[in-house]
Amino acid sequence: MVNITVTRISQSFVVPSEPASPAETTTLELSAIDRVPGLRHTVRSLHVFRNKLTRRGDDAAASIRRPAEVIRAALSRALADYRPFAGRFVGSLVAGEACVECTDGGAWFVEAVADCSLEDVNGLDYPLMVSEEDLLPAPEEGVDPTSIPIMMQVTEFACGGFVVGLVAVHTLADGLGAAQFINTISEFARGKERPTVTPIWARALIPNPPKLPPGPPPSFQSFGFQHFTTDVTSDRIAHVKAEYFQVTGQYCSTFDVAIAKVWQARTMAIKYSLESEVHVCFFPNTRHLLNQVLPKDGGFYGNCFYPVTVTATAEDVVTAGLLDVIRMIRDGKARLPLEFSKWAAGDVKVDPYQLTFEHNVLFVSDWTRLGFFEVDFGWGAPNHIIPFTYADYMAVAVLGAPPSPKKGTRIMTQCVEEKHLMDFKDEMKAFF
Repeated sequence: MVNITVTRISQSFVVPSEPASPAETTTLELSAIDRVPGLRHTVRSLHVFRNKLTRRGDDAAASIRRPAEVIRAALSRALADYRPFAGRFVGSLVAGEACVECTDGGAWFVEAVADCSLEDVNGLDYPLMVSEEDLLPAPEEGVDPTSIPIMMQVTEFACGGFVVGLVAVHTLADGLGAAQFINTISEFARGKERPTVTPIWARALIPNPPKLPPGPPPSFQSFGFQHFTTDVTSDRIAHVKAEYFQVTGQYCSTFDVAIAKVWQARTMAIKYSLESEVHVCFFPNTRHLLNQVLPKDGGFYGNCFYPVTVTATAEDVVTAGLLDVIRMIRDGKARLPLEFSKWAAGDVKVDPYQLTFEHNVLFVSDWTRLGFFEVDFGWGAPNHIIPFTYADYMAVAVLGAPPSPKKGTRIMTQCVEEKHLMDFKDEMKAFF
């Protein structure tokens, strides 16, 4: 294995490029979804850019600017439009009183260099040859990382490529919102004078139903789930989609196919008792359900999703054909408008946002349509994105893409213990 050293050469807070107006030096209220206690955690990811040494379309002087220098300056400009990302959280999430104070304290930014090329570390494909902790930003000792809305680290490699490590607190933005902010940074990095999408705070437009009495505190038992990644060809996914359409007369998505297979393979590998219930939970965007109140041009970057849970007996999942499991997923998606409207009207008895982290619940996240793959700081789109959304107490499956130029879908899982891992791999590989 290559002996690799990553050296952090500078780290500091980056503040907005322009001073705040009196109206911007304020404390902003978060929405009912933002204030969900379970969202007060960091979402970590690596964005790998295997790029050329010169920037496209720039003059000779500008082309030799280093990625960290360019991105740092662009971050400062973007924060002038997205001041909450330069602010700090105040108040109590538990009491439902959390806010964002626009302090202009800044976003934490780390500049680092690696003494190897990206080719030396296989483009950071799995298994990682560089520790993720070396490539992700960490605040100064004693600082709670969940107190800073966003942190970035740009690590430059000897080949001219670079990696952007992102750590964002979910309380301030969902995946679409975070990608909107990062795309704004990339537009400034490419020399644009103003962002394509105008950011909208508008948290008061999100439904705010009466608070339900809190349920029992969630369990955070560590299950020791193991990591497993597999790539699925576009042809295989297309074949299943065609088969589903032929049988049902309806379309299904890559998400439906991939998640149905993971849920079925996991249930088979673990061998739950046939009468026990198993669940899959995913988090669809609900902006389209609020198009009467949210701005038509987009720009809202807060949390705007709803947890959809599909429940079945283990027997139903393991004995059904894959097309039937896909139908279960699609039936759950079809319930979204009604369930979201009932929650918005306060017509629920259990808070759907209060999640339970049990062994028999599979949580799913889809990174393919958030907008991160379109980010271009001036050296082209990312070759590879690695999300780290895993916690020891959650069984998870994340959809992404294999490193370019490969095509298809990458399924990243951490959902079975070591004793079930081989059976799970066999179930997945038998299909894909």
